[in-house]
Amino acid sequence: MRIDFHASAEPTLGVEWELALVDPHTRDLVNRASDLADVAAQRLEQPERLHKELLRNTVEVVSGICHTVGEAMGDLTGTLGVVMEAADELGVDLMGAGAHPFADWSHQQLTEGHRYEELINRTQWWGRQMLIWGVHVHVGMPERDRVMPVLSGLLTTYPHLLALSASSPYWAGTDTGYASNRALMFQQLPTAGLPFAFDTWEAFERCIADQTTTGIIESMADVRWDLRPAPHLGTLEHRVCDGVSDVRELAALTALVHCLVVDLDARIVAGEQLPTMPPWQVQENKWRAARYGLDAIVILDDHNRERLVTDDLDDLLERLMPVARKLGCEDELRSVADIPGRGASCDRQRRVAATHHGDLVAVVDSIVAELRTSLGR
Repeated sequence: MRIDFHASAEPTLGVEWELALVDPHTRDLVNRASDLADVAAQRLEQPERLHKELLRNTVEVVSGICHTVGEAMGDLTGTLGVVMEAADELGVDLMGAGAHPFADWSHQQLTEGHRYEELINRTQWWGRQMLIWGVHVHVGMPERDRVMPVLSGLLTTYPHLLALSASSPYWAGTDTGYASNRALMFQQLPTAGLPFAFDTWEAFERCIADQTTTGIIESMADVRWDLRPAPHLGTLEHRVCDGVSDVRELAALTALVHCLVVDLDARIVAGEQLPTMPPWQVQENKWRAARYGLDAIVILDDHNRERLVTDDLDDLLERLMPVARKLGCEDELRSVADIPGRGASCDRQRRVAATHHGDLVAVVDSIVAELRTSLGR
């Protein structure tokens, strides 16, 4: 199977931001995505920037093709402002997190469409459990044959992005003990989780051909890896992050992904051999970040050196700062360092629960308020 990669001449950006719909009083999920999409579409200059997802409790706001983090954030917040006004009129609030703290999966309704019906038909209980939300960042790649090496290189910083964005400590009313329960829930789907490592694009093509022949997937859209090529867009898609409740944090995470991809690609062009990790280390780092968040001690290399993820993050940000200057996202990258200071969303949620005697309605209140405040509403 030949998979054409429509390369991007520049390292453009595209961001997809999934948001849950919640009742303003009970704070439970509500299945009103179709209603919200219908109202918002009449007011949006580009209604295609708002998507419905697998379940009717979810909408996704997407940017256009952007050149800077600032441009992408302006694009997203412009759309989201219109969507939030429509949501207010419908009596619905928007929540940005990796999971809902107490919702019951059995009360959620499936969005109409053959693709979603087939997914649930195949995955059954695990598919119905997917009350999870994330952020996806696309970065344009100028050369097909550099996509797989950059993807492999990105796996070395997987735990950094997951720990920074971790926002799903609660599940069905229980503190799971994990910073990101979403990361482990999502990988239960048969085509989700960590990507396979390929040395060449041709090896990737053979994998997709084999999965198509054996009925595992129907198209590339069914490949739900945490990092994956998007050949029709000419991008590498980073899908590691939990849902985000703060535009400033979204900008910081987007800047970090943008800089990482551009840095790795430039190092290949310069003839450098990119660092990689064996699959067991990548898997262990994912688990540690999901479990411990910003307190995770991660494996750094095949010599089994270990380090607190926030200490390694400090050095990573310093090394990437020249890249950020070239990309025009120096301020956004610098703000990544602010997240450990105030705690990731999972830490903030637990603090709210502790001060409200375990009340998870108060936790949802806080997540909704963070989003509104960051949008200046």
